[in-house]
Order: sequence, then structure tokens, then C-alpha cells
Amino acid sequence: MNKKKFRGRDFLELTDYSQEELHYLLDTARELKRMEMMKVRDEKPLRDKIIALLFEKPSLRTRVSFEVAVRELGGEVFYLGPQEVGLGQREAVKDVAQVLDRMVDGLIIRTFAHENLLEIARFASVPVINGLSDLYHPCQVLGDLLTLQEKKGKLQGIKICFLGDGNNVCHSWINAASILGLELTVSTPERYRPSPSIWEEAQVRGKKSGAQIIYEANPQKAIKGAEVVYTDVWTSMGKEAEKEERKAFLQLYQVNSHLLSEASPEFIVMHCMPAKRGEEITDEVMDGPHSVVVDEAENRLHAQKALLALILS
Repeated sequence: MNKKKFRGRDFLELTDYSQEELHYLLDTARELKRMEMMKVRDEKPLRDKIIALLFEKPSLRTRVSFEVAVRELGGEVFYLGPQEVGLGQREAVKDVAQVLDRMVDGLIIRTFAHENLLEIARFASVPVINGLSDLYHPCQVLGDLLTLQEKKGKLQGIKICFLGDGNNVCHSWINAASILGLELTVSTPERYRPSPSIWEEAQVRGKKSGAQIIYEANPQKAIKGAEVVYTDVWTSMGKEAEKEERKAFLQLYQVNSHLLSEASPEFIVMHCMPAKRGEEITDEVMDGPHSVVVDEAENRLHAQKALLALILS
């Protein structure tokens, strides 16, 4: 594939990219990781590039992985937190976008409202990357796909089960499955199902890719035979007022040894972190032999290096 196809593009959601392009991103990530393990750092595709991280939400993995990625690729990076910008409050979103557009070579946005991300992308000519919004978390799932390839040797033909809240990570997994032709079962309480529009659009794409995307409210049925068990926090940032209500509805979806007895003997457990240990996942599972959560966190770095190298070189 011609690398020039990626240059200058936004990365707002996985659906911005074709199946072939996502595979190329993952191939590039694997090669960059291999080079990193060999301590080969000769290529600096971001030399003389300056990248801004504009974050409304706190972050460990997203911030550190992007800052390290930019620096390892030869670029410069700086962080703007909510106190510096006040996106949409201290300044209009489009004003922030247009000013930064004149001064930096790329923007990585972590925001509460997906509409803010779209508006920034509309008014900025430089590439904009979604570091998380309330609707999607594509960089997380890109790293997850890399992890799945490493652990299972392939993506197709593996039963993936997402348990818990139909949140932004779940949405990006649904889209990934629909593009790449994966087998995904989503299990949530009825009241916390994924977005109907995202689900319906994914079903249409899935018919072309051969994906099997299924909803099953019963977690015991959903996890039966699963080779990949994925969960996330039950209460995302911005929904703290719903915490106790959500816990009451989601108790049956906790990833614990009892529930995992229904999974395939060769299962792995994934979690995008941060985790609320004792809520959506137990310590026994999080720290157990089937957990790949730390490898998954590391792979955010390699996947995002590939993304940055391709769209900003």
C-alpha cells in the first residue's frame, strides 16, 4: 500500500479507514515494535514536527503513550490541560482549533463531547487524532487489535466477548469488528446497550466483511466459548452521578473466575484500564495467568507510533 494514502488524514474513528488500511496500520505497528525491541531508532519521521495534546480528561496511558511515541519518532510534544484552554467555555472550540492550526503540525484530542472533536477537525487543517471522546476510543482498540494478533496469531475466527457497559470502547470494538470481519458478542444490561445507530451501521458493514456482531444480554450465554473476554469500567468519566445505579445493574457482568468457567480454556482477558478492581473485574483475574492487560497497555505506544508515522510523516 502507498504510504501517501495516510498522509495528512484525521483519525477520528476506525470507520475513517478501510479494512486494508487498518491491516497496514497494524503491520506498521508490529514492525515498529520489532525495531524498538532491537533498539533500532534510526527513522525519525516526525523530525521538526510539533504535536499538541489537548486533553479535557485526565489520562495515564493515552498521555504517556502519545508523548513517548512522538519523542521516539523525533518530534516535539506539549500538553494542554483543561485549565489552560477551557474548551468551549473560556474559548470557542473553533477559535482554539484555528489558532492551534497555525502553530502545530498535529492535534491529539481527549474530550468529553465527540461534537467538540468533530468541530476541531472541521476548523483545523492539520491532522486531528481522537485520543478519546464520549462516543469512541479508536486508539485504544487499535492497540487492542495489535495485542490480539500477538496473542492469538490472527484476528478472524476468534470469538470476542465484550462485557459490561456499551460505552465508547465498546463502540470502537463494534466498528472494528464490522470493518475487519470479526466475531464479536456484546453483553450488557438492556439499559446500557451500545448506541442503536452505531450498532445498525455496523451490521450493514458487517454484511460486506463477513462479521458476526451479536447482542446477548445474558453474560453466561455471551461468554460461552469466548477466546477473548474484554471489559471496561462500568462508570465512565462524566457519569459519576450514575455510579451506584450502574453497579446495581452490572453486578452480573463482573469478570470473575466463576463467569470465566464458561469461556474457552484458551481465553485471554483484556481491559483498557484504568480498572475498578472488585467491580467490573476481580484481582484474581486482573493479575491472573490469562490477563494480558499490561501488554495491551504497552501496545498503545506501538499502535500510536504507527499512526503518527503514517499520517504525519
